[in-house]
Amino acid sequence: MSQKRVLFVCVENSNRSQMAEAFARMHGGDGVVASSAGSRPSGKVNPRAIEFMRERGYDLTTHASKSLGEFNGTDVAVAVTMGCGDECPLVRAGRREDWSIPDPKEMPAEQYREVRDLIERKVKELLAGL
Repeated sequence: MSQKRVLFVCVENSNRSQMAEAFARMHGGDGVVASSAGSRPSGKVNPRAIEFMRERGYDLTTHASKSLGEFNGTDVAVAVTMGCGDECPLVRAGRREDWSIPDPKEMPAEQYREVRDLIERKVKELLAGL
């Protein structure tokens, strides 16, 4: 079975796209290679994302905030933008999706968890369709 590359893109690559990458790794198994990147990466993963993913048994401290430039010319099965209006024209994607997911950065804990859980549901749907 060939592996499918999935790329999650956001502006800062510190919250939503990081959580999406984590869930794709958790639920995708060996058939998926998940990555995430930002058009203007913050250089760090948000401590709140780390905290709320720890609740799900995933250690986001192993991730780094990456630039979309690292993926220019990369072929991916699916490129997913997280509703931040970003496009990734230099990434060659078999399919593109835009998920309109609000940025949880400033949200209270309960709403942050709701966004996290929404991302997990959407990642599972995406993986089921690969």
